[in-house]
Amino acid sequence: MKKPNKKDTVNLFFSAFLILAFVVCAHFFSNFAMGQSEVFANVIQLLVYAVFGLLLFYATRVGDGKPVKRFSPLTLIIMVLPALYIMIASLASGMPLHSAFVVNDSTLSLVTTLAAVVFGYGIPYTFLSGYEVAEEEAETEKKPVEGGVEADIQDAGEESSEEESNEETAQGEDNSEENTEE
Repeated sequence: MKKPNKKDTVNLFFSAFLILAFVVCAHFFSNFAMGQSEVFANVIQLLVYAVFGLLLFYATRVGDGKPVKRFSPLTLIIMVLPALYIMIASLASGMPLHSAFVVNDSTLSLVTTLAAVVFGYGIPYTFLSGYEVAEEEAETEKKPVEGGVEADIQDAGEESSEEESNEETAQGEDNSEENTEE
């Protein structure tokens, strides 16, 4: 197991601080939501869980290197849109499956909470897949290796071209000798 360097230790410290700050903020917003109307309290809870999903993405997908950008319609269709529908259906009483996503007509169910986390994780995952380390030496210069297979191939190519040119000159000399004899 490799020993973490100073940069890794600092990153771990800031990640731990970020999680602690999130817990404190989540507690504050939960207490704030208790004094609000049911719909507004549910919206605040869904936003807190969506931010938790964003932190989960950050914790699992960040690394050294440059971000790999891509658009994944499959992730959007399978992950983000159903989670968005569950969140909206839990807030709007007229939508189908509203009663399945709300407990006692006021509090959110576990499915709705998990949908908010999936939504928070799925939004950045649809557009970014993580980070990769760029291979600097391989991309900047491709120098042929001295000796080895590449040198053998180049030598064989040079020898065959020399043999062909020697054969052509020999055939040319034979033809000129025949022409002079006649």
